[in-house]
Amino acid sequence: MGRSVKRSMWTHTAQRSRRARRPYPVRTVITRSQGNTSCFQRLPAEVFHMILDRLSGWLFKRCTLLLPTEDRLTLISSTFSQMPCFKLEECTAAGCLGFYGYGVFLKTMISGWGEVEWHRVFNFLCSFTNLLPKIKMAVTGTPGVSCSLELQLRLFCRQVLLDPLDPWPGKGTLFWLTRILKPWPMVLQACLLFILYGPLMPDGTLAWQGIVEREMSTTALWNLARVIILLYRTDWTTDTMQTILEELIVFPEVWHMENVARLLMLCGNTVCYSFLANKLHNGQLLDVSRLIVHIILVCEKNGYSMNEVVRMVHRVCQGFNTSERFAFIQRLEDMFSEVTMELIEIVTAGNHHEDMGPFQTLRSLLQSSAHFHAKFLHMFLQNE
Repeated sequence: MGRSVKRSMWTHTAQRSRRARRPYPVRTVITRSQGNTSCFQRLPAEVFHMILDRLSGWLFKRCTLLLPTEDRLTLISSTFSQMPCFKLEECTAAGCLGFYGYGVFLKTMISGWGEVEWHRVFNFLCSFTNLLPKIKMAVTGTPGVSCSLELQLRLFCRQVLLDPLDPWPGKGTLFWLTRILKPWPMVLQACLLFILYGPLMPDGTLAWQGIVEREMSTTALWNLARVIILLYRTDWTTDTMQTILEELIVFPEVWHMENVARLLMLCGNTVCYSFLANKLHNGQLLDVSRLIVHIILVCEKNGYSMNEVVRMVHRVCQGFNTSERFAFIQRLEDMFSEVTMELIEIVTAGNHHEDMGPFQTLRSLLQSSAHFHAKFLHMFLQNE
């Protein structure tokens, strides 16, 4: 083959290549005002389903970048409404991760958004899930009767909006918690806090009666203490939090006193002292004395430092004049005797071959009394 033949073959191949190569499509930019829901709906079906199957908030966010928030939320609603795992009281599968996946999706999607758009998201969620009427049904009904609804609200609010709960959070957790609580009067806010963060029984239901009848562990009360710490450290007023805490510890009935004491100790010295000082200000000396005795008992049982309690009692005493101070100390000593006698009566009346709890509590109370008084006297001797 000569050069002319080779040149002819090369030219023919190049022309064929040029004919096969399609021109690149011209990219169009759609402004926010021009964007509409159909832009996202024109995505290939496999891409759309990949976003939903994998709950990729990041991918959804990128694909809908040019759409207004309302259109994005409409897309989520139209698709998620077909999936029972994302709706309250519609998924019956044990251990379903639908709410958790929804939460991851939502947090990724709204990352970097401002509070105005967060309000729109919350309003969308309320509409999509009928959230507020369901909360009203739970908090105004008899505790424990609608246990399935209570647990569904707990899972949805925590897994979609609130968790992980951090005592030193960014504004996100506080924003959602405030939106959930604020529509209700304080007594119902206390009830709702218990639904969201209260201890659970071994069968997974809320411990409405357990908190009243028996001692709860530190672990069981920890999440409730953390959310109280969070609200105390933010722009919720101290008076508001005092009222909510007062309502909480008598709902549905007056709590077992050790549970009140344990919750206050978990909340820390500042919350505990504020609570005691507020009760004293309202003339509830008897209640404060009984509560301090149980705080001392809880410190002994849980291995907390008795020095902290001694300092707190000393701080309480400083709010009195001399005669009031001695009257308070006398009332506290009388309460030690009263609680001790109550436990002795329980121990002598019960069958403790089956239940050693009262005897162990009596033993811990006597030990705690000795440790507290030793620390208290030591503090006074140091101050002389």
